[in-house]
Amino acid sequence: MFSLKGKSAVITGGGSGIGNAMAVLFAKQGAIVHIIELNAEAAEQTVKQITNDNGTAFSYSCDVSDQQQVIDVFSKIGNVNILVNNAGIAHIGKLETTNSKDFENIFNVNVKGAYNCMFAAIPTMKVNGSGVILNMASIAALVGIPDRFAYSMSKGAIYAMTLSVAKDYLADHIRCNSISPARVHTPFVDGFIKKNYPDNQEEIFEKLSKSQPIGRMAQPEEVAALALYLCSDEASFVTGCDYPIDGGFVKLNN
Repeated sequence: MFSLKGKSAVITGGGSGIGNAMAVLFAKQGAIVHIIELNAEAAEQTVKQITNDNGTAFSYSCDVSDQQQVIDVFSKIGNVNILVNNAGIAHIGKLETTNSKDFENIFNVNVKGAYNCMFAAIPTMKVNGSGVILNMASIAALVGIPDRFAYSMSKGAIYAMTLSVAKDYLADHIRCNSISPARVHTPFVDGFIKKNYPDNQEEIFEKLSKSQPIGRMAQPEEVAALALYLCSDEASFVTGCDYPIDGGFVKLNN
């Protein structure tokens, strides 16, 4: 089950964290993995990790907010069966502390980046007569999160775009779903804590972990496992859905 043998899978932001976990797992399940990543060095490390385990992977340095760059990369990749829009950036601040530049930066990477990749991938999926798109949303699209105005905006857009694409391409047999994680223990989280709370890192880590009702953060591999299911043939009847993977945050945090 959950074989991706011979399928071409594009994963943006595959150099670290959730993207890395998905790239490694998809390759293990037989996919030919194409990593689109701004950080070329990080992408190459993921490629080495995959090839050292007898998998097949390629990396492409690309700014997903630049449509021409994205189109050029997809033309090099060629056939695409699976697209995972995982690349994204975070921002802390409420509306009045979010300046125009920060707002536009979040929009360009998180929203326009996903749009650019879908814009480039869907034509080849239509030629194939099928395809799978998986977008990384967030619980911030589903519930109010303090000081996450611009980030929540971007993930709300991802959620809405997922439904729209799923509806528009039913006849082309292109499935589109999204995943909404709560807090996931990635290098980003460790770096954020170290930068902002250098004197009480363990205390803050514990506090952030306990904010999930289940009592801990998710591991990237747990998110990757859900992604694998949604991108596999076993999920062939699933489209237009968002899947919170949140340790009970949305429904049980009261």
